[in-house]
Amino acid sequence: MRPDDAVHLRAAIALSRAARAKGNEPYGALLVAAGGTPLAGAENTQVTERDCTGHAELNLMRDASRRFDRATLAGCTVYASGEPCPMCAGAIYWGGIARVVYALSVESMIALSGPGVDEIRLGCRDVLGRGMRPVEVVGPALEDEARRVFEA
Repeated sequence: MRPDDAVHLRAAIALSRAARAKGNEPYGALLVAAGGTPLAGAENTQVTERDCTGHAELNLMRDASRRFDRATLAGCTVYASGEPCPMCAGAIYWGGIARVVYALSVESMIALSGPGVDEIRLGCRDVLGRGMRPVEVVGPALEDEARRVFEA
């Protein structure tokens, strides 16, 4: 991890806490520019928006792709409180993002969600590693901090 990664990852975890407070699944994502400036944040909105695609990373990429040009996005990092699912990893890839840092692994999220969880057991490294350009993936990191949001 880079020196400022923990700060930004904690901000994504704070977004996950806000999502949970609103009745959504506890996931948050943050877009940070190459120089370290946060550009946008998003929460999971699956419940409140009644949208099965309302994952934090997908919400973030929808907003970011409207607001920022491809060159800006290429220098950005997405910080996610949980490992991006295949759908979200695809959005991150097609948005041109070059780096992802996440807290909870997909296996940890499955364990926290308990029996009956509806999850695809495919890590974002596997999805992003199939792309035609490299995307750096860092994680899991700060899992204990991200886990506490689920347990609260």
